[in-house]
Amino acid sequence: MIRFLTAGESHGPALTGIVEGVPAGVPLTADDLNEHLARRWLGYGRGGRSKIERDKVRIDAGVRFSKTMGSPIALHLPNASHKKDKAGWPETMAVEGTGEGIEKVTLPRPGHADLVGTQKYGFDDIRPVIERSSARETAMRVACCSVARQLLRELGIEVGSHVVRLGEVGYETPEDWADAVQALIDEGGARAVYEAADASETRMLREDLTEECIAHIEATKKAGDSLGGQYEVVVTGVPPGLGSYVHWEHRLDGQLGHAIMSIQAQKAVEVGNGIAGAYRPGSRIHDPITEDENGRLRRTSNNAGGIEGGTSNGMPIIVRGFMKPIPTLIKPLGTVDIASREPQPTRYERSDVTSVPAASTVAEATVALTIANAVLRKYGGDSFAELSDRFMRETSEN
Repeated sequence: MIRFLTAGESHGPALTGIVEGVPAGVPLTADDLNEHLARRWLGYGRGGRSKIERDKVRIDAGVRFSKTMGSPIALHLPNASHKKDKAGWPETMAVEGTGEGIEKVTLPRPGHADLVGTQKYGFDDIRPVIERSSARETAMRVACCSVARQLLRELGIEVGSHVVRLGEVGYETPEDWADAVQALIDEGGARAVYEAADASETRMLREDLTEECIAHIEATKKAGDSLGGQYEVVVTGVPPGLGSYVHWEHRLDGQLGHAIMSIQAQKAVEVGNGIAGAYRPGSRIHDPITEDENGRLRRTSNNAGGIEGGTSNGMPIIVRGFMKPIPTLIKPLGTVDIASREPQPTRYERSDVTSVPAASTVAEATVALTIANAVLRKYGGDSFAELSDRFMRETSEN
């Protein structure tokens, strides 16, 4: 199984990642990872840091002659803002020394990990919490998970996403965008979905909604507020049989829910039309089964989002994430100083108005890791040649 570990702080010198469990022989270069790191910066409404960072990951171990070796893969990603920003981060985030003379942060932001972090670890300064809980961690997470994504791509499995809603602007029901997504899937799978979304400043598939969202973001920024939203991740090329109904921890929908909810600021997740299914009769939500011209059993609709009984059914996997508004607001909310215990307005820590477009690309990465591990659990193999042979042989029969 593939697992990864990230280390590093938002304004420290660099982020570090270790990925292990990748079979030997998977084609991999830094460019394969940097493609998705660049996409993580997409989206209207990003803050000043997007003008500083130009994320380029370096592979330090685990790859030889552009192929994985089966050993742990080491990744290094510098934080450009550590030196380029004028905020004095080399001193504030120094590894050694006493910290004498460095101003402490003592005003926790509502909706952020600030207060619970100090309560959990006993800090009298919120800065360590800010630095590690920051969504900057997702840069290395995207890099690590993109290794798994590359394995999937070699098997013909693609992952894509698009934004469904930003704040008050967006589609109303899944039926409103289903035809557009299906047309893109028919054209080029999930990759066509993410390429079409990337062409929009808000990663939405309709130009009129993109324009409305930009206006909404500008109005929200002027009001000193922030926006959350919803996005959809699509996976194509998935065979039936990934995951299992036998044990709770092997249910694929449960694993996907965990993947989405592990991303900073995500507060809800939906597989297929799960929410709508809670309000509709079974005759309108279950997917009829039919036999195609090749004698294979298929569904005529995909309300289940490609998963039944915790197991993939061969239809595109659909999972949606719901992100809360960013807790850092220009217009402050009320808080309490953890040092003086005096009521105070919150301080402003440079931030975006919305990060939903970025979150959708991070969700692609975490979903890719989940699917890759489901593939490895079912087909196995220490080398990609073994894995590919088993995968192709079985999927050709189904």
